[in-house]
Amino acid sequence: MQEQVLIDTAQAMLAHGKGILAADESTGTATKRLASINVESTESNRQAFRNMLFTAEGIEQFLSGVILYEETLFQKADDGTPFPKLLADRGIMPGIKVDQGAKALAGAEGEKVTEGLDGLRERLDEYRKAGARFTKWRAVIDIGDGMPSDYALHVNAHALARYAALCQEAGLTPIVEPEVMMDGAHSIQVCEQVTERTLNKVFAELKAQNVLLEGMVLKPNMVISGKSCPDQASVEQVAEATLRCFYRCVPAAVPGIVFLSGGQDAELATAHLDAMNRRGPHPWTVSFSYSRALQAPALTTWAGQADNVPAAQQALLQRARNNGAAARGEYSKDMESAA
Repeated sequence: MQEQVLIDTAQAMLAHGKGILAADESTGTATKRLASINVESTESNRQAFRNMLFTAEGIEQFLSGVILYEETLFQKADDGTPFPKLLADRGIMPGIKVDQGAKALAGAEGEKVTEGLDGLRERLDEYRKAGARFTKWRAVIDIGDGMPSDYALHVNAHALARYAALCQEAGLTPIVEPEVMMDGAHSIQVCEQVTERTLNKVFAELKAQNVLLEGMVLKPNMVISGKSCPDQASVEQVAEATLRCFYRCVPAAVPGIVFLSGGQDAELATAHLDAMNRRGPHPWTVSFSYSRALQAPALTTWAGQADNVPAAQQALLQRARNNGAAARGEYSKDMESAA
């Protein structure tokens, strides 16, 4: 029975032509985002921004779920409705980021490990009672001189699997997020090699810790050139390399892959997703779980002003609509200029 709940939730998260909005920025990250539009990062301003996102009319056509930060899970919309209920009433599943951030990894200079396993079982019970249906944990894998080490890959994969097992025990479907960072001058070939190493470690740990693959969702990076690489791969090269890597590493039992945008330009992230789906069908659903690539246009349009909310919601709706089309392999550049 418990297994079927996990599977059903995963399938609902992967509804055709829909994706997941990552609105789970920590207070520190939210502060940086708000600072970019000269808005002070107070709890009320963070609530106002997320209220603008979650109440956009028609957004449920393109979103199956929203990942919340702990603060947001317990906040309310302007009309007094708790955010999880507001989303659920619109057919959008509320989820929750449960990790406590990437910290320096002892004995591995420059590398990180994600913390937050202590007390997680008890926190999951609270999150479920507050309305969460799924969870997320992010591991950060950096590319650099001698990085990532096998040590860093092992500890992060081990933590991801421990997290996933605890969530499934609690009846919450886990999103497993190993992110190979795009910071650096590395080529797409190096990104592919590191992503393959990472995924192999992660799935070995998931298997060792008895995680039900059918009851989870994978949220990885795309295989792309480093941000400062002088030779940026084309959209078709990214689609080809990403799919080649994932066909090698991701079991068909996994129901879906929802890619993170990782700092990509919003339109480029959409084009990459579309190119992958045009090469389908694949063993798994291929969709999106974007943060900046969905939110950035809405954030700059909103600029902290109540009068700008309708225009900001339209900016969000356009990005969600375009990514929904990309999840079906039906996106075109012309959609960017369409009202």
